Amino acid sequence: MKCGIVGLPNVGKSTLFNCLSNAKAQSANYPFCTIEPNVGTVSVPDPRLYKLEELVNPERVIPAVVEIVDIAGLVKGASKGEGLGNQFLANIRECNAIIHVLRCFENDNITHVDGSINPVRDKETIDIELQLKDLETVEKRIEKSKKAARVGDKKEIEILEVLTKAKAHLEQGKNVREMDLDENETEIMEDLHLITFKPVLYLCNVDESAVKNGNPLVDAVKETVKNEKAEVLVLAAQIESDIMELETYEERQIFLEELGLEEPGVNRLIRAAYDLLELQTYFTAGVKEVRAWTIHKGSTAPQAAGVIHTDFEKGFIRAEVISYDNFVQFGSESKAREAGKLGVEGKNYIVKDGDVMHFLFNV
Repeated sequence: MKCGIVGLPNVGKSTLFNCLSNAKAQSANYPFCTIEPNVGTVSVPDPRLYKLEELVNPERVIPAVVEIVDIAGLVKGASKGEGLGNQFLANIRECNAIIHVLRCFENDNITHVDGSINPVRDKETIDIELQLKDLETVEKRIEKSKKAARVGDKKEIEILEVLTKAKAHLEQGKNVREMDLDENETEIMEDLHLITFKPVLYLCNVDESAVKNGNPLVDAVKETVKNEKAEVLVLAAQIESDIMELETYEERQIFLEELGLEEPGVNRLIRAAYDLLELQTYFTAGVKEVRAWTIHKGSTAPQAAGVIHTDFEKGFIRAEVISYDNFVQFGSESKAREAGKLGVEGKNYIVKDGDVMHFLFNV
């Protein structure tokens, strides 16, 4: 599951990516600094993991991870192949969700590809290119559906109805994710892999003065995206970069306190990206290892077991489950068991975020 960072050139994408992944993607004051998409595997900050470490004292601790892709900056005409348009659109199509970075700060030393600062215009520039590409995809699929619908294929008739609605929606300059769809229509839309249907998080890159309370540019973005069911995060990529330069945890905390911040903004961003991908975490906790495992929301116990090893899913017998809160309250698996707080769950159990689990299987 991958999140793609997108935006116009010079809005702070690569600086942000460097902070997220510690991978040193080139960052410079000119467009197309990022040509090949940089991929970073990012640990998900989770205080619960470190509390479990404190209680269990394992040999090692392994956090959950999410994959972040830094994609080349897009320009007008990308849908027609301008700039690195075709490559950009292919890379973004492979991602499961989008972090859309918008420049919400003034700085005469950093050029803007359009010569002035206007995040709403920047958003529309990218939206138009993505909508045009989706429109092209939809129109091609409509032609195919029409042929099948003519011979009475009921499924294709349904698909054609949804495609026709999507085409009209895109032609109005709206993203597909804004459409009001029922469950069946949503399923059809998911199969099309349209770019503007992917979940999105808008990230307003601000300067130090606006990092706590935002600014009028951020307010304008929030007003513009209010119908998209999308989260808007405010973060200062330059501050995050400065934090990464500090060597110790203590130095970073002092720096954050001086700015009136509780934690680095990238921590909030990583958690938001994890949530955007509809992922959640369960834990295994033993003396060898305390580990956070990543699963889709709504996963069953056998599916969760399969993340550890496919044999666990195939031969699943049952799962022993302690909620995170109960594990912390009683301090260990044995004490939670004694207190009757260990549940024995079967194949239909839906795993909850934070469950501490032990699987029994037979292959």
